Amino acid sequence: MTAQPLLAVDAPSLYFRAFHGIPEKAAQTSAGEPVNAIRGFMDMIAQLVRTRRPDRLVCALDASWRPAWRVELVPSYKKHRVAHGDVEVVPPALEKQIPVLLEVLKAVGIPAFGVEGYEADDVLGTLAATQPAPVEVVSGDRDLFQLVDDERGTRLLYCGRGVAKLEDADNALVETKYGVPAKWYADFAAMRGDASDGLPGVPGVGEKTAARLIMRYGGVEQILAALDDPEAGFAPGVRTKLDASRDYLAAALPVCKVVLDVKLPGFDPAIPRSPQDPDALIALAERWNLANSAKRLVDALAG
Repeated sequence: MTAQPLLAVDAPSLYFRAFHGIPEKAAQTSAGEPVNAIRGFMDMIAQLVRTRRPDRLVCALDASWRPAWRVELVPSYKKHRVAHGDVEVVPPALEKQIPVLLEVLKAVGIPAFGVEGYEADDVLGTLAATQPAPVEVVSGDRDLFQLVDDERGTRLLYCGRGVAKLEDADNALVETKYGVPAKWYADFAAMRGDASDGLPGVPGVGEKTAARLIMRYGGVEQILAALDDPEAGFAPGVRTKLDASRDYLAAALPVCKVVLDVKLPGFDPAIPRSPQDPDALIALAERWNLANSAKRLVDALAG
């Protein structure tokens, strides 16, 4: 009998996607307050539970969306997404919905937590590394392709085009998309760079060159070691570019790598087959015009 998976959900990825995917005017309270992110998130979780049939479910949050230790290594990390101080740019209409969404998850009985000093990615990585397999990580963040592990039984349900069109990623899919195995994806991202995260990459080294170097030499550490070998066979121009970016690559690799040993709080991942606090859920559904989405979610969880 095939074991049922743990569904490890990148909550910020999904609620941002819901907010931008559903017009505010299409999901409001009677007073005109937007609830598009909440409804969309609840409906996505309901659909995932119906289609993936997990027996465990956890939502990961960003306790620190831009951890100081990552910024110290690469100061440009997510800098373009800072509103002020170290606060992320979040649309006001979404910001108001997040606390309500967390109340809904609590009333239903779905664990949702972050860990100070770490991003949701790190919580997801630790869940993938420490929880009994199989684990299915749900996210629209391509950084999490690095967690795919066929031997352990970790997959990424990549919802870059939405939950209805998610890609069920194993190692073969990662290799087809990027030309490198999942275990080298972080090294590939460090070299290629990622404008959405403020990572410049190695100037003049794009996806194809990065993939070709990794498949020949291995990860960043192996590539940097090979630079010191005159017989390693680098094209002169590529060697010059990599040599000039030694310090950047050494700093960027730990920024790109998801942490796998975060100290997680205690939690019960078992699917709540009925709401943990039905009265609170009813009150939230009435106050925020969430009745239909709440019913779909509760019905999906009841299974």
